[in-house]
Amino acid sequence: MIGYNCSLDTQKRLLYEILVQSPVLSEVLRGSPALGLENYYIGAGCICQTVWNYQNGLDPMHGISDIDFVYFDTDLSYEAEDRIIKRVRQTFRGLPVELDVKNEARVHLWFKERYGYDIDPYTSVESAINTWPTTATAVGVRLENGALSVYAPFGLNDLFGQIIRANKTQITEETYLQKCKKWTAKWNTLTVIPW
Repeated sequence: MIGYNCSLDTQKRLLYEILVQSPVLSEVLRGSPALGLENYYIGAGCICQTVWNYQNGLDPMHGISDIDFVYFDTDLSYEAEDRIIKRVRQTFRGLPVELDVKNEARVHLWFKERYGYDIDPYTSVESAINTWPTTATAVGVRLENGALSVYAPFGLNDLFGQIIRANKTQITEETYLQKCKKWTAKWNTLTVIPW
């Protein structure tokens, strides 16, 4: 598999080359700096799934249900987040996929209602990515001065190796198994590491 067991520099270069071949992700990557947000990433499933699609010769958007756009703002009001959501979605209104926009500073306010248990407030957008459900999806990217900036607390090898491994920081076994079932139905080349 291209990129697997390569140096981190090689993986970052390949990641950029693969992402910009996706017309949708390329538009989001190139257009996001104009939003003027200081601390944001495009991340999670849309990143690793674009790589898997490339490695398997599939359409770049195969199996991608949304694009996660996360940022961090200490204004915890719903109104402030809603303004950013509307601005991001308006900027990319012509895309064939929804952008899931979240202020990671607010996640602890609604997490229990959605998932059934409390979490501590995140202190940065990076601290949120540290808890994302799998090592392959715990990845955020953005363009800075035309170069790809990558935040990947578990590295990129599982992403390029098509390995699904639980990040047990916050996820439950049930949620992990649901994700594994959903993803292996779309990409039968994945290797799932048991919980």
